[in-house]
Amino acid sequence: MNKPRKEAMLSTSYRLRLSTICNRIATQQSIDLEDRIWAQKLGEANRTAASMLRRAHRNAANPDMIEGSMDAFLNALDLGGQPKRRFDGPDDIADWFRRDDSSDWRQRD
Repeated sequence: MNKPRKEAMLSTSYRLRLSTICNRIATQQSIDLEDRIWAQKLGEANRTAASMLRRAHRNAANPDMIEGSMDAFLNALDLGGQPKRRFDGPDDIADWFRRDDSSDWRQRD
């Protein structure tokens, strides 16, 4: 029987570094490649970090998000993904739902 993996908390220094990177992502500022790689690897290993990165990317994709709006509410709950800007037809929509992505919310444990 598989035991659930115990999630480690982020250290203060990791959390602060990731928070700075997420703020830069959300405000669409430049980020060093080394910092992007570090944040991506941390996000793959830690759910809290992954959630922070997803929120930052959603904020960057929707800079006009109004506090109190449905988008802001869903973002605060970390629901949904980065919005796809355009579908080219019904087959494109069907493919989007069939995609195999391990970080996709529809395929989490």
